[in-house]
Amino acid sequence: MRLALGIRYNGQAYDGWQSQPSGRTVQDKLEAALSQFANQPVSTLCAGRTDAGVHALMQVVHFDTTAVRAPFSWVRGTNSLLPDDIAVQWAHPVPAQFHCRASALTRRYVYVLSQSPVRPSLEAGRVGWSMHVLDGDAMRAAAAMLLGRHDFSSFRASACQALSPVKEMRRIAISRHGDADRCRWHVEFEADAFLHHMIRNIMGCLVRIGQGKERPEWMREVLEARSRLAAAPTFSPNGLYFLGPLYAAGWGLPPEATIEGGGAAYDGPP
Repeated sequence: MRLALGIRYNGQAYDGWQSQPSGRTVQDKLEAALSQFANQPVSTLCAGRTDAGVHALMQVVHFDTTAVRAPFSWVRGTNSLLPDDIAVQWAHPVPAQFHCRASALTRRYVYVLSQSPVRPSLEAGRVGWSMHVLDGDAMRAAAAMLLGRHDFSSFRASACQALSPVKEMRRIAISRHGDADRCRWHVEFEADAFLHHMIRNIMGCLVRIGQGKERPEWMREVLEARSRLAAAPTFSPNGLYFLGPLYAAGWGLPPEATIEGGGAAYDGPP
């Protein structure tokens, strides 16, 4: 039987999603809990790997097992064995042809940025930070230059394993919440796929533009350079959340995971 799970986690304590010798990754913790609950080894695949310090509101994984459990039992049983900062949200049997990564039609992230004269304290690790006031109109003008299908090599980490740097950016939405001098910015991204560090590298450029250090047109120059050296330094992982992939409704996943369902709306960090 093939099973798909929706996972939510706070990434502050982990070395990213993918299994590491340290054992301090979300995948390591999840597979240990699933294996104990199923009473057999369980190996998972995920829809999108996240870096150290990056969070997820709807990571989707799948795995094959001969263990027979009701969907709600997979949720409750696995959660009883997971750390408090990782929780299964739902479990659904899926056809053997389903693949959490290959079957995804689109992927979504949001970066949450605190604009304040002083650094975050209670929200440390859960939001990025700019001490300078940002120009939303300038950032939106710059972001518009990234929409469509492009070679995103300028925003690609050197360790990226993607076969091609060409991706289709379908949506970037930038919104401010709060007063002009002290507020939160939400920057939502949707694309067919993302390169390693792509969003964090784009955020570095957007913040430079928002702070008035570069013109909005600079974003096009960076994009067309197709060189990582042309872009700003990689921005902090603290405010980055994986909102999750979206699938065709025919796979039978919850509405928040399907294109027809519209996807889960972002309503702030968990």
